[in-house]
Amino acid sequence: MHDQTLNDEKTFAEGEELTEEKQVQDSFVEASETQEDKIATLEKQLTEMKDNWLRALAESENLRRRSQREKEEALKYGAVNFGREMVSIADNLQRALESCPISDDMPTSIKSLISGVEMTSKEMQNVFQKHGIKKISPLGEKFDPNYHQAMFEIEHNEHPAGHVAQVLQDGYIMHDRLLRAAMVGVAKSSSSTSVTETPVD
Repeated sequence: MHDQTLNDEKTFAEGEELTEEKQVQDSFVEASETQEDKIATLEKQLTEMKDNWLRALAESENLRRRSQREKEEALKYGAVNFGREMVSIADNLQRALESCPISDDMPTSIKSLISGVEMTSKEMQNVFQKHGIKKISPLGEKFDPNYHQAMFEIEHNEHPAGHVAQVLQDGYIMHDRLLRAAMVGVAKSSSSTSVTETPVD
């Protein structure tokens, strides 16, 4: 009887040890699973943060490029309206020179005045060139409604139909932007259809 009691106590103690060992194992497994979940969660958060960071970096770069492009365009085209007004002054200087050419019988003061106007006109053309302003003088070129304004049509033997036969007023462009269209007369053949006048702003 005494031995049976000892055996029962031993079995009970062993059972308790097994139970405690199982609890430790279960606890270890749960801890491992919890750690794996935490690692997975952290990895997911890290991936999301990295993705957000890359997007923010890309947006920042796009904004920088857009700002740089807008700045360059502002510098390039900021003087378009000013340029439009200056071409009229260039025209007036050219008309003044054409209406009063220098001749030998002129007084020295008049010759000097005309030379001064000529120098001013040349200096203005140099400034135009520096700022990308170019003259459009399209005599003999094919009519282009993007750069030419047709004022009339005329039958012409030297220029084929649809080409500029006469330039009434030179046009101007600034880089690739039109400042003023050239006013032109367009050649036509007697059997050709009329070119529609195309006013250009």
